[in-house]
Amino acid sequence: MEVIPFCLAYLMPISLPLGYWLGDGYSFLIPFFTFVVIPILDLFVGPDIANPTHEEMEVLAHTTSFRLVTILYVPIHIALVVWGAYVVSNKALPTIELIGLVLSIGITTGSIGITVAHELFHKRSKLEKALGKTLLMTVSYMHFYIEHLIDHHINVCTPRDPATARLGESFYAFYPRTIFYGFRNAWRIETQRLKKIGQSQWSYHNQMYWFVILPILFSSALGLVFGWKAVPYFFTQSVIAFSLLEIVNYLEHYGLVRKELSSGCYEKVTMFHAWNADHRITNYFLFKLQRHADHHIHPTRRYQTLRSFAEGPKLPTGYAGMVLLALIPPLWRRVMDPRVHKVRERMANQQNNDLAEKKIN
Repeated sequence: MEVIPFCLAYLMPISLPLGYWLGDGYSFLIPFFTFVVIPILDLFVGPDIANPTHEEMEVLAHTTSFRLVTILYVPIHIALVVWGAYVVSNKALPTIELIGLVLSIGITTGSIGITVAHELFHKRSKLEKALGKTLLMTVSYMHFYIEHLIDHHINVCTPRDPATARLGESFYAFYPRTIFYGFRNAWRIETQRLKKIGQSQWSYHNQMYWFVILPILFSSALGLVFGWKAVPYFFTQSVIAFSLLEIVNYLEHYGLVRKELSSGCYEKVTMFHAWNADHRITNYFLFKLQRHADHHIHPTRRYQTLRSFAEGPKLPTGYAGMVLLALIPPLWRRVMDPRVHKVRERMANQQNNDLAEKKIN
């Protein structure tokens, strides 16, 4: 496996100034590239179902170049957000070009930026965790660090997890629920952490305060340097970015459930508890985020070593196509609900087979 294909993710922030320079409809170059060009490329290039061997995984996990690709993205991301603040505040753009620019930045910070943040903050390295938090700060969604690591990964595919979409639930019902309860759960988790170490939730040790304050300070700094328009720009691109994140959260576990073994105890996460996609080009851009089941089974595993499971639930398209589908609930349910029922049936059959084997043994 080569590291170069994963550098494709850099095309989005680098090409944004091109769309701005060309102007007019080209300001929508990023949305067009993301939701039209990439799905078409996926169709023609085909899937990637190859998995590294155990020996290859050991080598890949310790290959520095894969790590550098994500780390070096951070300054580019920050420069993009700052550049956008400058342009919005100091250039007299036609309304259509302004909309295209802010939408393009939000899509880039939400798709590539948050994906890189997710990859970084899952690692044990203090540097990578700090860089992941920094990326989340630029999209005003720092509580995701706590909620995702501690709540989502433990409670995924159970009624306790606000980031798991229920069968039949539309994205428009899921969106406010996951945002509100995700923030509330992060606050609860942080309060419990502080209590264990003998600190008050009202002290400066509470990360949640800083997670709210830091984006405000950053946007204020942009406003002081470039002008007041930088502030609404910053929060608008943030909303676009974390909304895209929540659409992806919606599709990643839609309708999938873990069996309750006893009161408050659920079966371990398996390959059947996340929707996966083997679409090669999207996996290059999203650092194999679409191999999502293996990520949940091994949360600290680096992106280049994630495995594909032939038996696991499969999405009909890559994430880009599924994001558009999720915005149209009737079409989403027509495509996804039958797939959910088939997965549940397969899981039930496997559980029955496991029980039968135990009785024989």
